[in-house]
Amino acid sequence: MTIQPKDYLSLYIHIPFCETMCSYCAFNTYTELEAIIPQFVEALIKEIHFVGASNPELPVGTIFFGGGTPSLLSVKQYKSIFDTLRDIFRIVNSAEISLESNPNDLTLEYLQDLRKIGFNRLSIGMQSANQQILTLFNRNHNIETVLQAITDAKKARFDNLSIDIIFGTPYQTLKDWEHTLNIVIDLGIQNVSSYNLILEGGTPLKAKIAQGTIPTPDDDLAADMYDLMTEKLNKAGFEQYEISNWAKPSFESLHNMQYWRNHQYLGLGSGAHGYAKGVRYIVMRSPQKYINALKSPNKKLDFPRTPAVSKAIHVTRNDEISETIMMGLRMVKEGIQRQIFQKRFDIDIVDLHTEAIKKHQDYGLLYVDDNVIRLTKAGRLLSNAVIRDLI
Repeated sequence: MTIQPKDYLSLYIHIPFCETMCSYCAFNTYTELEAIIPQFVEALIKEIHFVGASNPELPVGTIFFGGGTPSLLSVKQYKSIFDTLRDIFRIVNSAEISLESNPNDLTLEYLQDLRKIGFNRLSIGMQSANQQILTLFNRNHNIETVLQAITDAKKARFDNLSIDIIFGTPYQTLKDWEHTLNIVIDLGIQNVSSYNLILEGGTPLKAKIAQGTIPTPDDDLAADMYDLMTEKLNKAGFEQYEISNWAKPSFESLHNMQYWRNHQYLGLGSGAHGYAKGVRYIVMRSPQKYINALKSPNKKLDFPRTPAVSKAIHVTRNDEISETIMMGLRMVKEGIQRQIFQKRFDIDIVDLHTEAIKKHQDYGLLYVDDNVIRLTKAGRLLSNAVIRDLI
């Protein structure tokens, strides 16, 4: 029997540490970071035991280790985590198990050991082929490091590889971006995730742009970059299945599809978010507070809560509908399946938002038929405006 997404849990395991000593980690030196990682792994194992004890016995279909920089953990530490996961959860044989990584952490030996433990999908943060842009984002690798990491990953029998790249950054030209895309296409990988730079409040980069020491990104140029990427990746055999994601046929990220379909997943590790059994929750962001909360977790809590959860809310039906529309429209290939939506909420999405859908259909931003509603090619560039009207 093929397990459908709604019939399984996904696990998102957040490893909150990074090599650049960002403010999120709150560590001043790499020595401090190395000292706390073993305590974090011990706490994570306790959290897995705790939430697993109240798990409603659904099998696990996908596991994603994100961060931060998950590739900072050792093979021995990952083996302990995997042994615990297999003891506590029923992981299906075909489960997609992914690791987010920095290319400079990936040696052939490390990759071979990760593959033996059970990882079968690798996501590598390339970001750009332009060294100036890598330096701007405090990346410690160069394009040669990325090429070597891909070569070693293939030698280690990873046949599901994904690359993250970013566009719309200061200093980036259309020619630079095309060069990055050409390298990505030549890598022989299966998935590309590409994101337009968003300037977060309070970040050093935003402050420098505000001061005029770094040029402001050009929104029109970013739109041209998106169009170029769509054209080149499609010609290279990639199918766009989400606003920011392209894959070779049958290599879509199953874990991310769980998010976009608004199905349930557990968030584990400090800073993780989760959504299960009608509860959306956040795990304590501070690694030290997270560790302390799980030292003696003897209080029984209802699934999916643990002593490390800092905030949990019950999702109302209206919120669930809005979230399902918001996430579903991001899936440019699948879109929102009208029969599935109606079965889930007992109402047709077109009946729910008749006027807004008709307006954006007339503008050429939405495609609608008896089976599906999805963004058109033009609608992808204006997705935020369309989604706002429907939620």
